[in-house]
Amino acid sequence: MERMKALALVATVGPMDGSEERSKPTENHLEAAKAGDLAAFELIMRQYERLVLVTAFRLLGVLEDAQDASQEVFLRLYRNLGKVGASGSLAGWLYRVTVNVCHDAGRKRRVSAPVEDAAELPALSADPQRTAIATERRRALEMSLRMLSEKERAVLVLRDLEGLSTEEVARILRTTEATVRSQTSKARVKARDFLKRYFRRRT
Repeated sequence: MERMKALALVATVGPMDGSEERSKPTENHLEAAKAGDLAAFELIMRQYERLVLVTAFRLLGVLEDAQDASQEVFLRLYRNLGKVGASGSLAGWLYRVTVNVCHDAGRKRRVSAPVEDAAELPALSADPQRTAIATERRRALEMSLRMLSEKERAVLVLRDLEGLSTEEVARILRTTEATVRSQTSKARVKARDFLKRYFRRRT
């Protein structure tokens, strides 16, 4: 059941539509969580679980690893609630910690992760042909991310797949906007070239 729920959360390939931001927990919820209100903290977790899990899955490529990373991110959030808010938005803090946790997980793993879960994502359509095409595209996208360096993958996930601005990505990764633009450009070229070769071989 938990695996199916997680698969449903990572089924979306495109950036968030903004509804998460519009319906995000209020400052009162964050303050309540800091004061020890577990219900408020659970509300925050539910609101941001998609952001964290999807980002982790795109960075790591394996659902179980992404779930482990997601749990670690929210554990760090709980331990550091008192520090959140002083250094930017909660979403920005979660993105930064997710990238860091995935970086640590990648260093421990030291091998390229298989992208098997992409083929298991829930069908977006009842039409078998459209479902097969959508699944193939998701799998190809996840495989293209594996071809990138860790830094390139991070900027591409945050900039293009999560839909953040260059300024936001630079702030999250604690680098310059020029560096983000450069890494994004290189990552896009590599991913595009991989996808062209991938689909050329499939036809």
